[in-house]
Amino acid sequence: MVTPWERYADLVLQREAALCRVVSGVPPRDFAGMYVADEELDALLRGLPGLDGPEAEAVAPIRRAFAPVVALARKQLAAWAMRSNDPLARIARNADLTRGDLEVLALLTAVEVDPRRQRLVAYVQDSVQLPRLTHASLARLLGPDHPGARAVAPGSPLRTAELVVADAPAPWAVQMWGVAARVVWSVLGADSPDPGLPPRARLLPGAGKPPRSARAGPRAVLVHGADPESRRRAVAAELPGIPLLVSAVPSDDVQWSAVVREAVVNGAAVVLEVTAPPDAAAAARIEAVPTVSVALSSRRELPLESLPERRWRELDVLDGEAGPQDWLAATGSLDDDGQRLTREQLRLLTTIAGPDAVHSTVRRLAGGHLDGLALRVRPRRGWGDLVLPDPQQGQLHELAARYRQRRTVFGDWGFPAVPSAGVVALFAGPSGTGKTLAAEVVAGELGLDVYKVDLSAVVSKYIGETEKNLERIFAAAGAGDVVLFFDEADALFGRRSEVSSAHDRYANIEVAYLLQRLETFDGLVVMATNLQRNIDDAFLRRIGVAVTFTAPDDEQRRRIWGLVFPPEAPVEDLDLDFLARQFKVTGGVIRGAALGAAFTAADEGGAITMERVVMAMQREFVKLGHLSTPVEFERYFDVVRSGR
Repeated sequence: MVTPWERYADLVLQREAALCRVVSGVPPRDFAGMYVADEELDALLRGLPGLDGPEAEAVAPIRRAFAPVVALARKQLAAWAMRSNDPLARIARNADLTRGDLEVLALLTAVEVDPRRQRLVAYVQDSVQLPRLTHASLARLLGPDHPGARAVAPGSPLRTAELVVADAPAPWAVQMWGVAARVVWSVLGADSPDPGLPPRARLLPGAGKPPRSARAGPRAVLVHGADPESRRRAVAAELPGIPLLVSAVPSDDVQWSAVVREAVVNGAAVVLEVTAPPDAAAAARIEAVPTVSVALSSRRELPLESLPERRWRELDVLDGEAGPQDWLAATGSLDDDGQRLTREQLRLLTTIAGPDAVHSTVRRLAGGHLDGLALRVRPRRGWGDLVLPDPQQGQLHELAARYRQRRTVFGDWGFPAVPSAGVVALFAGPSGTGKTLAAEVVAGELGLDVYKVDLSAVVSKYIGETEKNLERIFAAAGAGDVVLFFDEADALFGRRSEVSSAHDRYANIEVAYLLQRLETFDGLVVMATNLQRNIDDAFLRRIGVAVTFTAPDDEQRRRIWGLVFPPEAPVEDLDLDFLARQFKVTGGVIRGAALGAAFTAADEGGAITMERVVMAMQREFVKLGHLSTPVEFERYFDVVRSGR
C-alpha cells in the first residue's frame, strides 16, 4: 500500500517529468529517454486526469491536470502526519515540522528509499550525477509559494533536528540533499540506535503517562545532587511518559547530531550527565534545538553563566539511597541485607551481576578505585577468632548495629543525620591487641571489605597532594560500601599545633580537611592508634564508638593460644595453660611465635612442640627488645623448664 508521503512525492516527480517531456530543450532531445525510456515515462503519466499522449503538448494543461491531484495529496499528507503512528509521521511531529517542511522531508525520503525515483530525479535534473534533489530542483518542483530549498537552510527545523544531510560540498544550485540514515532505517522499520551516539548512551522508556494538564512543548531541566540514577528518576517524574536518552556530553559534532536525531526519532528528552559546566559550544548546541526537552544532570549546581539560554526548571535531589521499593524492583525482594547502596550502585550491580547476585557482589563496587592507596582485605575471620573482654565485644557489636540500622534511625524514625549518616570508630590500644582483626570481623559481619589505607602512599611532601590522595580515597569508598581503616591514625588525625612555620600551617590544613571530609562521609571509618592522646579533640567529638583494647589476661591468652594453631597443624605436647601463664604478651606476639614454631617444625620435618614454641617466643622477645644476649636467653629458658 502506497503511503501518503510516497504518493505526494510521486505526483510531484511525475509532474516535473511530464513538463520536461513537453518543453523543448528541457531536457535536450538527445538526453530525453536516455535514463528513463519514453515508454516508462508514458506509463508513469498514464491514467492521470486530463492527460494522455496526444494532449501532453503544452505546459498549461499539465499543470492544470496535476493541480487538483497534488493539492489533494498535500491535504492528505498533512492530515496523515497529525494522527498516524507511521515512523515518518511521528518524526515530523517530534520535530514540530511545518507543512512545507513535512513535504520536503516526504519528497527527500521517497527519493532516498527507491532507486526508480532516483532515476527519475536524474532525468528531471538532466544529469546522471544528480540522483538526489538539489537546491535548484527543490525550488523549481515546489514553486515560489513553497519553502522549497529554504526548508534545508541553516537553522531550519529539518537542519536543527538533524534529519537531512548534504552530499559533498558543491555549488549552491547543484548541492544535493538526502535524509539521515537513522531516519531511513526508522521509516523502514529498523530501530537500531544511531551509530554516532556517544559511547554507552542508552534510551530508557518513559515512566508513567503524561497528565492531561501537562504543559505542552519542550522543557529544560536542571537536576543536581545525590547519584545519577536518582537524578534520572527525578527527570522522569518531571517529564512523565517521555522516553529519556541518557548520555555523556557529546565530544564532537557527529555525536551531537546523533544525540539530537535520536531524540527526535524517538520523541525522547535528552539527559546529559555533566561533570563540568557546559562550555560555549555545548551551550550553543542545546540552544539550537528548542524543540527537544533537555536535562542537565550534575552532582553539584552548575554556574548560571554556563547554562544555555533557555528557561530552566531546577530540581535538587537530596536522597539517593536505594529504598525498599528500589530493592524490590531490582531483586524481587524487599531484603537489602543491611546494605546501604545508592540507586546508581544498585542499578550497576543488577545490570552486571544480575538480580540474584547483588548481595554477593556488592563489595565489587569499590574494586579498582583504591588500588595504590589502600590495601584490600577480604574478611575471612569471624567473632569466634576475636578474643576480647565482654565489654569490648559488646562495643563492636554496637558498631555493626549502628552501621546496619542507619536507615531505620535516620530515615524511618526521623533522627537528624548531623553531620552525616556515616559512622566513625576509634580503636585505641597497644600494638598486637586485635585492632586490625576487630575491623575485619566487623566488616565481615556487615558483608563489606576492609580497605587499609597506606599512609606512605597518601602522605606527600608536596603541598596539596595529601588532600588530593585523601579525596580519592573517600570518593572511591563512597562509590562502594567499604570499611576505611586508618592504622596509626595519629599520623593523619594528630593534634593541630601553633603555627610557627609553613609546615605547621599546611599540616593543620590537612587535619582540617580530614575533619571536614569525615563530616560528609556516609560510610564506616575505623581509626586505630596506639596513642589516643595524640588524636585531635575535634576528631574525638566526631567518633560514634570508641573501643579501648588492652593486653589479654591469662584466660584470654589461653584462648588465643588455642586458636592460633589450625586443626591440620602437627601439634604435639603443648601446655597451653603454661604458655598463657608464663608469657604475658599480646595476641600479635602469640601469633608470631606460633608461626615461627610452625616454620621451624616444617623446615626440620618435625612437629610443633613445646620447645620449638618456646624458642620462637624467645625470638619474639628479642624483636621486642626484652632479651638481647645468649646468657639472658639461657637463664630465661631455665626458668621455663623449671616452671613446667
